[in-house]
Amino acid sequence: MSTTDQQIKNVVLVHGAFADGSGWRGVYDDLTSRGFKVAIVQNPLTSLEDDVAATTRVLDRQDGPAILVGHSWGGTVITEAGVHPKVAGLVYVSALVPDAGETTAQQYEGFAATPEFVIDVVDDGYGFLNSEKFKTGFAHDASDADAAFLRDAQVPINMSVFDTPVKNAAWRAKPTWAVIATEDKSFDQAMLQHMATRAGAKITNVSASHALYVTQAGVVADTIAAAAEGAASTGN
Repeated sequence: MSTTDQQIKNVVLVHGAFADGSGWRGVYDDLTSRGFKVAIVQNPLTSLEDDVAATTRVLDRQDGPAILVGHSWGGTVITEAGVHPKVAGLVYVSALVPDAGETTAQQYEGFAATPEFVIDVVDDGYGFLNSEKFKTGFAHDASDADAAFLRDAQVPINMSVFDTPVKNAAWRAKPTWAVIATEDKSFDQAMLQHMATRAGAKITNVSASHALYVTQAGVVADTIAAAAEGAASTGN
C-alpha cells in the first residue's frame, strides 16, 4: 500500500547538531493546533547510525504515513532514515542534503566558509558551538534570552559523524520540500540552495538565522502542512 493512500496527519521532527528537540516547540504548537499528530526525535548525536536508529524508532510508532522533517544535521539523518515505508515526504529546514555515498563534510566543498559559526572540539572528539559566537552564528534573530537558552541547552555532536557516508538518499524517491534561511550564518547560502535544488525540493526562502525552526516557526509549519497536502495528492 502506498503511504499516500490516506490523508497525512503525522509529522516527525528531527533536530540538528548542537541542539535538542525542545527548539521545535513553536512548530509543534502550530501543527498540533491544525490537527496534526507531531512526534519529536531526540537524537543522541553520537553517530549517524544512532541518530537514524532514534528516528526510525519514532517512525515505527506512527499510525500512518508521515512527513519527516530535519533541521541542519537532521537533514543528513532524514536523508538516510527517510527510506522508511511510512515516510510520505521530506522537509529540509536549512538542512544538509547529501546524496547516497556522500558524507556530510563533502557538502561544504567548493562553498564559502562561515567564520561566525565556530565549533569548539573537546578532547573526546565532540563539538560544542562557541559560547561567545553562538548567537551571531546560530540564532542572531532570536531574543537574547532565547539565544542564551539554546546556547546553554546545546548537545555536543561527535564530530566524526560528518565523515560518515550516507547509504540511501530518500529524496530520490520521496517528494521533497525545503525552507531556507536567507541570513543563515552556519551554511553558505549558495550551498543551501545547491543542495535543495539538486534534491528537486520545492523551496521556500525566509529572512531568518540558522535557528529559523525557532524564530520562523510559522513559516516552517506552513511548509510542513503544504508538504502533507502535496505528498497526499501526488502519491509515491
